[in-house]
Amino acid sequence: MPCAGRCREEGRVKLYRGATFLFALTFLGIGVALLIVTAVEGGSAFGYVIGLLFLALGIGRLYLLRTRA
Repeated sequence: MPCAGRCREEGRVKLYRGATFLFALTFLGIGVALLIVTAVEGGSAFGYVIGLLFLALGIGRLYLLRTRA
């Protein structure tokens, strides 16, 4: 019995890890976009803070995904 019922679970874990990676990249992209738009518009500190928080969220997700491999 090569899988013994675990093949489905491994597939779900791969799907979860892939989705987490895509969300992390999305958060990084949103953070960079917010920082750029805020800088171009001469924005306030609120835009910078939100952009940095999105960057931190994306980096944190990537870090956790990598350390729990």
